Amino acid sequence: MRFEKLRTNTFNQWIIIHLRYLLGFAFFPSGLVKVMGERFTRVSTSEPIGYFFEALYQSGFYWNFLGLTQVFAGILLMTQRFATLGALVFLAILSNIWIITLSLSFQGTWIITSLMMIAILVLLIWDKHKILPLLSYNKLYLVEQYSDPDRLWIISGSIYAICFISLQLLGPASANVVTRLFSLFLGVVILITFFTSNIMAYRKRKLLLNN
Repeated sequence: MRFEKLRTNTFNQWIIIHLRYLLGFAFFPSGLVKVMGERFTRVSTSEPIGYFFEALYQSGFYWNFLGLTQVFAGILLMTQRFATLGALVFLAILSNIWIITLSLSFQGTWIITSLMMIAILVLLIWDKHKILPLLSYNKLYLVEQYSDPDRLWIISGSIYAICFISLQLLGPASANVVTRLFSLFLGVVILITFFTSNIMAYRKRKLLLNN
């Protein structure tokens, strides 16, 4: 009953929706760098961290594959509809990253990855009613029904994903006026989407979930 009460709380639902957005976005910068075949860090190879990432970079397609899976997991999370699958893929990737940051003694980074691990576990617990039946082999399992996020959040997530990926592909602001204006436009679109979706959901609480 306690889980059901937490699961049906409107504020908790809002937090989970935006936590998915946040974690999805977190994978785009590092993932797209790998997809584009660029180095993730400039740390000297004389350092264990620099040597490790240089070895991964030199692996070729494997480096691109790591980036693709990160971007894929991020997009799945931001779609909301496929967020459970995205959380499972995210957990598989993040577990490796988390252990790497702990074993190579990344200064401060292990704190960020630890917080991300906690966040993804929260998302998995939130969707446990979808995951537990997969673990109940040859047993009758009653799946509890909870409403999924409304189409408003699915559309918003798609806009966020397109804008964030486009901004990352554009790279840092340069002297190119067109690029800077387009980056500004994408930033405005993100802000408008955020405020519009949340104002609509606040005014019409039923928009939070698809009932």
